Amino acid sequence: MKLGARPSASIGPEKMSRAGGAGPRHVAIIMDGNGRWARAHGLPRAEGHRRGVEAVRRTIAAARELGIEAVTIYSFSSENWSRPAAEIGELMSLLKRFIRSDLRDLHTKNVRVRIIGERHPSDNEVQALLEEAEELTRHNTGLNLTVAFNYGARNEILRAARKLAAEIAAGRLDASQISEQDLAGALDTADLPPLDLVIRTSGEQRLSNFLLWQSAYAELVFLPVLWPDFDRSWLEQALAEYARRDRRFGGLDPAER
Repeated sequence: MKLGARPSASIGPEKMSRAGGAGPRHVAIIMDGNGRWARAHGLPRAEGHRRGVEAVRRTIAAARELGIEAVTIYSFSSENWSRPAAEIGELMSLLKRFIRSDLRDLHTKNVRVRIIGERHPSDNEVQALLEEAEELTRHNTGLNLTVAFNYGARNEILRAARKLAAEIAAGRLDASQISEQDLAGALDTADLPPLDLVIRTSGEQRLSNFLLWQSAYAELVFLPVLWPDFDRSWLEQALAEYARRDRRFGGLDPAER
């Protein structure tokens, strides 16, 4: 199936497994294209963001149905603060409305919500809602929904390095003994499964400072669809492409040994 062509039939987890291996446990999504979608439809950017929230709802439902263990979405990057104040205000309003309208439903469906990134400089109301979402769903055992808010991967790695430096300064850690596992354990995603698949919509082909450490051996799938049009069929297409990949993590294919 050519990437970019909408699948004509549903691709369940069992089909993906037979096609090329087990499906991914942890999927990350760069939700790109809200503004372009709005422009293409002659609508204000705010409407593109609103339709993007609807796509988030569809994606969460599809991920649960397809048996994905963890989904991490790039909702607001630390670089997004450079956007016009009116657009930032609209994005914050959408986030507040999403939490207020969807949190109870997510909790009922056993979804655990986590937030990664820095909480500042968001306003106090946003911070309180994010904390409420995490606390209410803390003990849920279904889909792990991680929201990267005010997030930047370089900043995440810097914060992790500072944590380790503090441990060294306190005499609790030997600098010469620091391992990759130690650094990974200091990252925001320490308690999540390893990242298997990164999906980016809108046709752009870059990570944009998203989960740089975690993406070292993740499969990358770039789709031409603009985020407000993303739905289960596009998610299935990305999962089918993932299933066809040969994941060797730097080793040789058994046939080449």
